Amino acid sequence: MTTSTSKLSEEQYLLDEETSLDKHEFYDGKVLAMAGASDAHIFIAGNMLATLHNKLRGGKCQLFNNDKRVKSHRPRSYFYPDITVVCGQQLKDERGNLLNPTIVIEVLSDSTTDYDRGTKAKVYRAMTSLQTYILVEQDASFVEVHQRVGQSWVLTEYVGLDASFEIPVIDLTFSLADIYEGVEFPPVQTDDEL
Repeated sequence: MTTSTSKLSEEQYLLDEETSLDKHEFYDGKVLAMAGASDAHIFIAGNMLATLHNKLRGGKCQLFNNDKRVKSHRPRSYFYPDITVVCGQQLKDERGNLLNPTIVIEVLSDSTTDYDRGTKAKVYRAMTSLQTYILVEQDASFVEVHQRVGQSWVLTEYVGLDASFEIPVIDLTFSLADIYEGVEFPPVQTDDEL
């Protein structure tokens, strides 16, 4: 992910994005180019999309991959989550940007981890529609689940392929073994190798 150094207006970002061959996110006047995904990233997102598709099929929730842009008003931001779920009526602006995600899932990479845990997390959690924000590591079996409980957010971490977690808003249990199916983790370095 690369960031432009000069600030751009929201309108110029949207115009540029209409003709761009690559996807870019927008936060506080800064444009962030989205890099290509690794095999692990693709497997993880695909596995989660398949599970969600099977669960949500024919129901009241809609599932989107990373081609659906989400817009936030505080501050004006545009993101392309790896996975987005909307339950109930889908609200969009005049350009088709999604305004009311219920669940957002991001697969972390070395270049996006701080951004996804920091800036994006803050913006997403300010959206009143969002109930669950999930961050999935791609280099180890580790998932962070942020759940809205009343006016607060509760973070729970899940480690290891034997772990599983629930998403109450859609009554789904995710197994980390299913999420990481087909993913080859890099070898773990010992203290002597560091």
